Amino acid sequence: MINSAISPLFFLNSMWLFNLSRKKPRHPVLSKSRDQFSTFNQDLPLDDYDFVVLDTELTGLNEKKDEIVSVGAVKIQNLRIDLESNFYSNICPCQEVPKLSTLIHRISPGQARQSPPIASILPDLLDYIGNSLIIGHNIGLDMAFINRELRNNLGGVLYNPCLDTMRLAKIYREEQWINYYERYNLSVSYNLKDLSEEYGLPVFPEHNAMNDAIQAAYLFLFLVHKLKHGNIRTLKDLYMAGRSWRWMF
Repeated sequence: MINSAISPLFFLNSMWLFNLSRKKPRHPVLSKSRDQFSTFNQDLPLDDYDFVVLDTELTGLNEKKDEIVSVGAVKIQNLRIDLESNFYSNICPCQEVPKLSTLIHRISPGQARQSPPIASILPDLLDYIGNSLIIGHNIGLDMAFINRELRNNLGGVLYNPCLDTMRLAKIYREEQWINYYERYNLSVSYNLKDLSEEYGLPVFPEHNAMNDAIQAAYLFLFLVHKLKHGNIRTLKDLYMAGRSWRWMF
């Protein structure tokens, strides 16, 4: 058993990363998450874990005042994307959706006003995530907003460990620099769409929470199969792969 707090390259566990309330959460799913991940076994084969790949669209990047306007998620089971099991909802923020954010995610103020408030979709989102590990591209940002809303509305946060596909991509890039080509080229992009195009993955219209979640799911599976020449078998293997990551981005 390995405590997930000691895996800083991959496991962005909200209990340590965000230093939130130690009180037992009110919602049963949050309470179960807290108990389930107080200790965590990373030694099982990867296909023994269930993953939820998650993405949000926001009114902006300020974690204190901006809000979620949509959330999308898709499951990975047995290292296969389950496109039939997904979660998506637009959300009505408390404030009007800014024009600049509409230009990015194409959710208009009118569409947002007709959507449910965040408090009404959180229980369904929690049920969907359950005890899965969470994956996302720059997932720390998404979890900061989600945990803020969970704390405000349901009295707790998710403790599920999270894997960041952006960090995994940086580790894979270093393997390429060390072993193959483009040695130490710092001008490369870690944008989700750019990485997907570079690696020949299916590409979906970006800045849609559902599309970006599916995009990140494809990227995650690609990186798992490519890192260490395909010799990643367990979550601990992923952690150990990151131990050689020497470059700070």
